Amino acid sequence: MRIMAFDYGTKRIGIAVTDPLQIIATGLDNIHPNNIIEFLKKYLQTEQVERFIVGEPKQMDNTPSQSAIHVKGFVNLLKKTFPEIPIEMVDERFTSKMASATIAQSGMNKKNRQNKELVDTISAVILLQSWMGTRF
Repeated sequence: MRIMAFDYGTKRIGIAVTDPLQIIATGLDNIHPNNIIEFLKKYLQTEQVERFIVGEPKQMDNTPSQSAIHVKGFVNLLKKTFPEIPIEMVDERFTSKMASATIAQSGMNKKNRQNKELVDTISAVILLQSWMGTRF
């Protein structure tokens, strides 16, 4: 079964998944928050997901950031809609900066490097890889 990670934002949610053996994390998509439940219901018709990983927004002093309330609402929606799938929170500090640096190092042109959707998807991949690294 796969593990799915979310980099939640009020404009879009970056999504990443593992392969069925949970070895590799890859970017899946970017979805508007209004469409996420429909997207997940469709995805879960064909793929088994063992666990959801959600980025937890924190400030440098480890307190919740301003966007934490939105993430909490998203997590509650996931719990309500998919009660059988456990949810874990992962500190998401620096994931966007790491994603931007990864994109810059990839050699993409400037227009692609500024693509916020790509940054969000890669942030979700980094969240998922971070979670995977703590399992062993």
